[in-house]
Amino acid sequence: MSSRSSRPNFTARPGDADRWIQAADSSPRCVPANSFTARLTIDVTPELRGRIKVAAFRRGTTVADMLRELLAGEFPADDGDAE
Repeated sequence: MSSRSSRPNFTARPGDADRWIQAADSSPRCVPANSFTARLTIDVTPELRGRIKVAAFRRGTTVADMLRELLAGEFPADDGDAE
């Protein structure tokens, strides 16, 4: 039998899940790297999912970036609402 490789694991479990969830992601996004992001999950039909993916591909962007832009346009920040 061969011994285990000394290479680091592909991924490791986080010690503190809350800190891990809020940790900055190193992947490029349209949101500033220093801002906190939250994941939003919605249920859509497979047909709608397919149409969204095709639209994002045709626009040369990702589904996530396209939907972020769409939501930001639909729900702009309004300084009067913040208390």
